[in-house]
Amino acid sequence: MIAFVSGPVAALAPTLAVIEVGGVGMAVQCTPNTIAGLRMGETARLATSLVVREDSLTLYGFADDDERQVFELLQTASGVGPRLAQAMLGVHSPDALRVAVSTGDEKALMAVPGIGKKGAQKLLLELKDKLGVPLVGAQRAPAASGPAPWTEQLSAALIGLGYASREAEEAVSAVTPQAEAAIAAGGSAPVPQLLRAALQTLNRAR
Repeated sequence: MIAFVSGPVAALAPTLAVIEVGGVGMAVQCTPNTIAGLRMGETARLATSLVVREDSLTLYGFADDDERQVFELLQTASGVGPRLAQAMLGVHSPDALRVAVSTGDEKALMAVPGIGKKGAQKLLLELKDKLGVPLVGAQRAPAASGPAPWTEQLSAALIGLGYASREAEEAVSAVTPQAEAAIAAGGSAPVPQLLRAALQTLNRAR
C-alpha cells in the first residue's frame, strides 16, 4: 500500500494533483479542498489510499491521515465506492461527517451529490458505530458573518491553480448565482461543479 506521497507539485487540475516522487509523476485524485492547499512547484505531502480494480489502479490523496481513514471507513458501507466517499469528503470535513452520523443528520448527507433521502438513512445506520466521535467537539460551528465557506474554498482552489486573486474573485462572482440557487433549493454550494464553471468563465475571458 502507498501510505503517502511527498514531493514537488508538478501539475494541478480541479480534482487531480501530480506529485513528483523520485522522478516519477504520481497522479493523485483529490477533493477541491485538498487541491486548494497545494501550490505549483512547492513540496507537498499527501496521505494516500490506493484503490485496485481489475482494469485500473487509482491513487486518492488527502490532506492528512484522518481524512484518509474516514475515506476508507466510508467505503465499508454498502453502495459506497471511492468516488462517492471522496464526494462526501469534498462536501464535509471528517469531523462534520462524524457529527452528521452521530446526530442522525440526514440533510447533511443529502447535500452530497448522489445521496438521496433513503441513501442517507441507510448510511446513517451503517456508519453509526464506525466513524467514531468528532475530534474537535461535537457542536457545529455557528454561522459566521463574512464570506460563505464555499467562496473561500473556490477562491483558494483557483489561486492554487495559478490564477491571480483578481481573476479568482471575478470567477467566484460569476458563479455566485449558481451557488445561491443550489442553497435556496435546500442543498449546499457544490464546490466541485462551481470550480468547473468558474474555470470555464476564466477560459472564455482569456
